[in-house]
Amino acid sequence: MGCAYVPAMIVELRDVDKSYGPIRALNGLSFGVDPGEIVGILGPNGAGKTTAIDILLGLRRPDRGIAKLFGEPPTKAAARRHAGVTPQESGFPDALTVEEILRFTAVHYSRPRSIDQTLEDFNLSDLRGRRAGSLSVGQARRLALALAFVGDTELVVLDEPTAGLDVESRHRLWEFVRRNRDGRAILFSTHYLEEAEAAATRIVVIDGGRLRFDGDPLALRTKFGLRRVRYVGAPLDAMHDALVTSDVDGRTTVLTADSDAYVRALVRGGYEFSQLEVTAPSLEEAFLALTREQQ
Repeated sequence: MGCAYVPAMIVELRDVDKSYGPIRALNGLSFGVDPGEIVGILGPNGAGKTTAIDILLGLRRPDRGIAKLFGEPPTKAAARRHAGVTPQESGFPDALTVEEILRFTAVHYSRPRSIDQTLEDFNLSDLRGRRAGSLSVGQARRLALALAFVGDTELVVLDEPTAGLDVESRHRLWEFVRRNRDGRAILFSTHYLEEAEAAATRIVVIDGGRLRFDGDPLALRTKFGLRRVRYVGAPLDAMHDALVTSDVDGRTTVLTADSDAYVRALVRGGYEFSQLEVTAPSLEEAFLALTREQQ
């Protein structure tokens, strides 16, 4: 079942500020999500990711700025009815079964997905009669994810969706997402950078409540024109643009804008090294460089 047509922009935050007492969680944050996009939000703990999600879903009000959901204030129930959500933490009535919880959620939407199909998609068919209070952490998380998709909504928001899932369940989730885009917008936050790179069509980086990057994964990796230099040996004593990201088991990994200059400095300095590799940085390394640059 496909999603109904909705105009861009589905989600919009514009110059949003939010503080909790003396702590500023968001500082002029602006970004949006269009139909069909899969947008991954990255950022360290405390960056403001969950606060941004709460505001765009109408769960919190911004101190300043504009938040819109389907062109309406996100506090409007009519706008929220077009969004399916898996929060970072969720709880269920212990006495209800998995199927009862799915059916209770599905009736709030105008054209929900098949309950049987949703149970199958999230590997819950064998648990349909199980009471929620007896579910394991991973099983409860799969149920929370199923609830986000059972309404067949135009927008799905997932806050740290794979926390608590095993590798097979993570893989199954992202395969389901890729198979069921069909014009649907998906916004997710994650600490797993490899997931963002594999699943997202666009990445938003938030740090200190500010937008640090907005673009596709490849653009993030190449933003600084960095190269990764890896070798067995010690790092240079000093090179102003070089960032040492790891030094494990005698293998040094360095990010630098001029890999040729770094290698020449190793040779001229008389450093002993072997197994030299020069490649593009990983998404995680680019993210590390980005957040350090902004400090």
